[in-house]
Amino acid sequence: METQITKGIKICVQPQYEPQHSNPKEHRYLYSYEITIENLSEFTVQLLRRHWVIVDSNGRKKNVEGNGVIGQQPILRPGQIHEYNSWCPLGTGLGKMSGYYTMKRLEDDLIFQVQIPAFDLTAPFKLN
Repeated sequence: METQITKGIKICVQPQYEPQHSNPKEHRYLYSYEITIENLSEFTVQLLRRHWVIVDSNGRKKNVEGNGVIGQQPILRPGQIHEYNSWCPLGTGLGKMSGYYTMKRLEDDLIFQVQIPAFDLTAPFKLN
């Protein structure tokens, strides 16, 4: 599990290879990941946007942006946690994801970025 804290917001990521939805012979690899966002700050915050950088082992880089996460823009009071699961398809058995969330402090409308720790996407048979 990868963890990072930015401006009082703790992000934990747990990736997993999904063999039942992958087909290596067709260069199709699917990875899921669970994200936990914990508000360790003294302010209420809202997650507005996400930005992902996805890189496969052939060096192909893809940027993905959008509002919220899985259709939600969660509000987190101090001490609250938001968890969600998502997935990422790749054309290779190895890759990496990183990115950031754009958040807003609701008390004063301050907009800031929270780093998502970089994490590896690895099909277990690629480790041999």
